[in-house]
Amino acid sequence: MDGDTLYSIGELARRTGLTVKTIRFYSDRGIVAPTDRSPAGYRLYNINAVARLDLVRTLRELGLDLPTIRKVVDRELSLPEVAKAHAEALAVHIRILRLRHAVLTAVAERGSTPEETELMHRLAQLSEDERRRLIGDFLDAAFGGLDAAPAFAGVMRSMTPELPDNPEAEQVQAWVELAEMSLDPDFRAMVRRMAEDQAAEHAGSDMTGPRRDIAAAVRDQAGPALTAGIDPASPQADAIVAAFTAHYAHLLGRPDDAELRRRLATRLESVNDPRRERYLQLLAVVNGWPAPESLAPVFDWSVQALRVRTQQ
Repeated sequence: MDGDTLYSIGELARRTGLTVKTIRFYSDRGIVAPTDRSPAGYRLYNINAVARLDLVRTLRELGLDLPTIRKVVDRELSLPEVAKAHAEALAVHIRILRLRHAVLTAVAERGSTPEETELMHRLAQLSEDERRRLIGDFLDAAFGGLDAAPAFAGVMRSMTPELPDNPEAEQVQAWVELAEMSLDPDFRAMVRRMAEDQAAEHAGSDMTGPRRDIAAAVRDQAGPALTAGIDPASPQADAIVAAFTAHYAHLLGRPDDAELRRRLATRLESVNDPRRERYLQLLAVVNGWPAPESLAPVFDWSVQALRVRTQQ
């Protein structure tokens, strides 16, 4: 095209793909001003108007408002500067949309009441500091003040959710459910009881150095037995049960007798609370960790094996 050629609005519309009405709108607002007018008074534009209109259309499609677009095309603002600011604004908007999507999806799946929906919405909108305080309060209620508190430092870290800056919808949903659980007094009491049991085990043991939690010891001993299909009531299970009850007896500094085995069965039933497993599943989703292996079958096998051997 000849740089000296002038084009009417109709010709400009054909070259840019914009409507005459749209070009006239931009022209009236000074975003794409005419270069000249025809003898009949019609607006005429040079080749620069084509490039200018292409830029305006792109910026509009990206969501920029007209005052900002005018500053960009008039070079009052640099395009990189505007793009950065707009990208940051879009990131905030995307996060808000993800939160709304997550809450609405949870409501649809769970059949929540209006009160539950309001709570989910509030939990989803908490800031990072507010989330940390909520979880910190839960962990303090579960582990605070125990004699074996130093031993729980790693446990507390492993139970802390860290929602990323740009979470996926399923991470937000998991966070909301996890936060609801942490506010539940019954769940807090259950975790506290497990922590107190573990603290008592540490206090009663004369072991030095790292100590295996009884749940880990039972998993290591009973897991292979379960995989091998050994009946928990069979004589084949005797040695396996003896191995983890001996470990528990050593933890408590007590003899391995029927009373200890009944106590261990009760302890494993507590650890096997489905709410504990659900918390760990949600935690893995929020933190982007691999899904934890379910230990419920192992604990079920172990409790059954203990109950059979402690029947009066």
